Amino acid sequence: MERALLQNVLYVDDEPHIREIVAMALNLSGDLSVQTCDSGSQALALMREQRPDLVLLDVMMPDMDGPATLARMRADAALASIPVVFMTAKAMPHEISGFLQIGAIGVIAKPFDPMRLADQVLQMWERLADAG
Repeated sequence: MERALLQNVLYVDDEPHIREIVAMALNLSGDLSVQTCDSGSQALALMREQRPDLVLLDVMMPDMDGPATLARMRADAALASIPVVFMTAKAMPHEISGFLQIGAIGVIAKPFDPMRLADQVLQMWERLADAG
């Protein structure tokens, strides 16, 4: 089954200025619709309503961190198949490996280059489609 084009992205981060930069950077591609929210619990509710194609998820957030949010997604049949990319300053090789082992399709290190972000996200999406 071929995966559809990437159109709808949800970015979850508790830092408002980072959310704004990510949204602006992804909107530069012209092809993506970007929603943002500030917590894992808000993200779960939004995902149920809007079914994003891909979720970009901050790792370190208060209340429910990124890995806990991913675990809740995987336990919910309606959300389990939505791909997740972590965006984090925790980008040492062993940390990246851990994030991939719990089900992320990729990791984007913070600080990220806003001019390259859309390309990075699209490359991960294409790798996922190629893996089929």
